[in-house]
Amino acid sequence: MPDNLQDTYGPDTICFGCGPANAQGLRIKSVVVGDEVVCDWTPSPPHQAFPGVLNGGILGTLLDCHMNWTAAWHLMKAQGADRPPVTVTADFHVYLKRPTPADRPVRLVARVVQSSGDRATIEATVTSGDKVCATGTGTFVAVREGHPAYHRW
Repeated sequence: MPDNLQDTYGPDTICFGCGPANAQGLRIKSVVVGDEVVCDWTPSPPHQAFPGVLNGGILGTLLDCHMNWTAAWHLMKAQGADRPPVTVTADFHVYLKRPTPADRPVRLVARVVQSSGDRATIEATVTSGDKVCATGTGTFVAVREGHPAYHRW
């Protein structure tokens, strides 16, 4: 099992949320734990919307990227492949439940709720301490050659 999906399968990606090669990005690290994918991430002061509260757009980026990697991992396993297919976001929704503290780590936990063929639907939560601060759902699709993201990882 890989240490984290991004460094293992996409070390040269430049995505703002999950690209290990983006020095200014969020650089999330998603790890498979059983049938879920988990990410612990710590905000920095520039990620605030206002003092002490994490920006909602940052939360959306965290959820989008983490759910995308969850889908890619799932599709790789479902297809019996040794590398995940390159997946892109078809749709995603963020539900902000309460202000997310910006002075401590957050945990993202994602799971597959539906899958068929080249797509997977994912649900995820963002918690701080023991409180759910945000949730997300999204559909992610494997792309084929000719799509601009095809050679992303």
